Amino acid sequence: MYIILLNHNLVNMSQKNYKQICAILKLLFFTLFFSSTYSQYVFRGDTIPKEISLHNHTTIADVGQRSLNIKYVVANYNSLNPIKLITENDDLGFTQNNFWSKTKINNLTNSKLNYYLETARPITDLVELFIVDAASGKITTKISGDNMAYSERSFDNRKTIFKIEIAPKSSLQLFMHLKSDGEVIKIPIMLYSSERFIQMISNEQLFFGIFYGILAIVSIIYFFFYFALREKTFLYYSLYVIFIGLMQFSLDGYFYELVTPQGGWFSLRAVLFFAMIAGFLLGKYSEVFLNIKRYNRTIYTLFNVVYVLAFVLIIFILFVPAALPISYPLANVLGLLILILIITSVIYLYYKKKKVDPFFTVGIFFLIMGFGIFILNNFGQIPNSFLTENSSKLGTGLEVVFLSLSMANLIRNLKNEKNELNRRALVRSEEMNDLKSYFLSNISHELRTPLNAIINLTDSISNEVQDDKIKKNCQIIKYSSHSLLSSVNDILDFSKIEKGELKLEKNEFDLVQVLENLKNNAINRVEDKGLVFQFSKSGIFPDIIIGDVNRLVQVVNNVLNNAIKFTTRGFVKFHVDCQLIEGNKASLILTVSDSGIGIPKDKMESIFDSFSQNIIDNKRKFGGLGLGLYIVKTLVDMQNGTIKMDSKINEGTTCVITIDFAISAQQRKLESPAKVIIDDLAGKSILVVEDNPINQMVIKMIAKKWLDTKVVYANNGQEALDAFKTNQFDIVLMDLQMPIMDGYEATIAIRNGEAGAHNSNIPIIAVTADVMETTKDRVKEIGMNDYLSKPFKKETLYEAVKKLV
Repeated sequence: MYIILLNHNLVNMSQKNYKQICAILKLLFFTLFFSSTYSQYVFRGDTIPKEISLHNHTTIADVGQRSLNIKYVVANYNSLNPIKLITENDDLGFTQNNFWSKTKINNLTNSKLNYYLETARPITDLVELFIVDAASGKITTKISGDNMAYSERSFDNRKTIFKIEIAPKSSLQLFMHLKSDGEVIKIPIMLYSSERFIQMISNEQLFFGIFYGILAIVSIIYFFFYFALREKTFLYYSLYVIFIGLMQFSLDGYFYELVTPQGGWFSLRAVLFFAMIAGFLLGKYSEVFLNIKRYNRTIYTLFNVVYVLAFVLIIFILFVPAALPISYPLANVLGLLILILIITSVIYLYYKKKKVDPFFTVGIFFLIMGFGIFILNNFGQIPNSFLTENSSKLGTGLEVVFLSLSMANLIRNLKNEKNELNRRALVRSEEMNDLKSYFLSNISHELRTPLNAIINLTDSISNEVQDDKIKKNCQIIKYSSHSLLSSVNDILDFSKIEKGELKLEKNEFDLVQVLENLKNNAINRVEDKGLVFQFSKSGIFPDIIIGDVNRLVQVVNNVLNNAIKFTTRGFVKFHVDCQLIEGNKASLILTVSDSGIGIPKDKMESIFDSFSQNIIDNKRKFGGLGLGLYIVKTLVDMQNGTIKMDSKINEGTTCVITIDFAISAQQRKLESPAKVIIDDLAGKSILVVEDNPINQMVIKMIAKKWLDTKVVYANNGQEALDAFKTNQFDIVLMDLQMPIMDGYEATIAIRNGEAGAHNSNIPIIAVTADVMETTKDRVKEIGMNDYLSKPFKKETLYEAVKKLV
């Protein structure tokens, strides 16, 4: 109608005026056409694009520090001096200003359109989208940014994404408000269809998964190399990979989404913090790897100056909020300085004809290329695409690959040196182990030899005298000797555990008799301290079980000794329960409780550790090596048993031990050997090879009560061989450690017929203070018939001899 009326009026005008008006109409037509093309994007027809960049239809205004509301902006937008966006990824620079943009969308189709709008970078502090319906004037608000809790975002995604619904035959105005704390603000305006958005997210997840996966694997591998080789280069490199990954993680919005979803102080500073640490570590790694300190002190000093500046900037970032706006450009400058120093170092080393790993050079090249493209894209100098947006990741990824290859070369260069050091260390370790075994063997021999005399002589005196005071004193000596022997045994058992030499035996024994003996021994110790002792048992006890009776006795004695040791008044209770279980086994449950000092809760987890005791003061007050419970736990574990401790301070401790034993097929009581009033070996002759006069005296004291027995003594192995020339013997008691010829050499000589062919199979019993497992194995290996450890009981010695003769 408007055109018809206009033409009608034109007919009445003059020709000159008509031409002027036509020119004006043409100018107005083209102005309206192109202005419409720029100011709004129009959806036409049935072909709906899957991806659209709206930068050609968007203007943006910098309003400085003014805080404007949407109503004011809608009414006065043109007065804000908006300018057109130039590229798909315009860079607004390092700024704290507020920006407002405007975009128009017109849907001429009959379909409702659903799109996802992607705009500013994930690390932008605040992005508000206001959707204004042109027909109704209704305003819909959506919000994003990392300066808020992640849950407050309008759309659940790490990126700045808004979901937009465009009704059919409708026109929308999109006003967007952007604000940050000084970092670079980018403003792409991209629309994606649902299918394209899902495809884009899937591609990103694949790419990022590979990228972060490579970084994680590399960092872990070189951490392992650092701990294996203790080379600082591996540590710096591994940490660099971790922090460069964290920086990218923050730039991509993952750190905010997954680590700091509530936003806040550290979330806003994470990118800067990680970037500065990564820059420092890259410089430190390169400096150490290239050995700059050795080749050029000036460049090395410049590296250190940059490190200091970097840490000063980190302090400002963390503790001076006002410095945050200038921190972003300064961080980029320092990062650039570190790269320049690295490049300078490489060029200098090539100039000086020093060896530089080519993989290192290529890796640094890819890093520079990647970040160069990334920076150019940030400043809008190259087109926006997936590759340009993620060029820093590609550069970092390729850098990590090639630097890893250079590290592999470093490993190869270190390999021979490390192998040589390891070889020397192994030789030294073997020497130390041999020395340790030799020392323990000697200390065992030196301590057990006098203990053998002390215990046997004390026992003999106690049996022969009638004076109660002397008997009591003998008992004290005997207990003290056994205490010392127990400490020696603990040290030796600890050594065996460390070397994996502790072994269990399997013998038949009378369980009830063993428990009775343990009870009787405990009664004496408890009564000496003035405590109350209670022993009880329940359940079904088989006559004979199979296991290591000595280790069972050791376990119970150690637990009972601890209960008695740490109880100054009150009671010690020992309860035994035995239950028959499937598999022809008996489950033995040993419960020892006391009213002692107790164990603090914070010490319960370490109470079974070696050299552990409640507190150091307790070691001073109660004594002990702190090995008892450690050995008990080891022995129980070796027998597939369990041990539980329950304790309260100043109320006492309860220890429950459960061990399963096999039940012997022959259920009969083991006959206790009748007490021999007179030991008679029926005219047998014994050769005792022993260099220690005290031990000779002990054996003489024991053997003099054996009727019809001849005993000849030799001070070493050579004298033993000479004794065979003039005497006929039925058995040999052989010490192992002797001068001139030791027991091993003498035994081998006898077995080889050097004492006469008819004596080559004579029974030989090792009687030694050396209880190392290697010694026991060696004794069997050279053909000895039995093994007795000092100190021994006279009954044990008699039975061992009688069994073989």
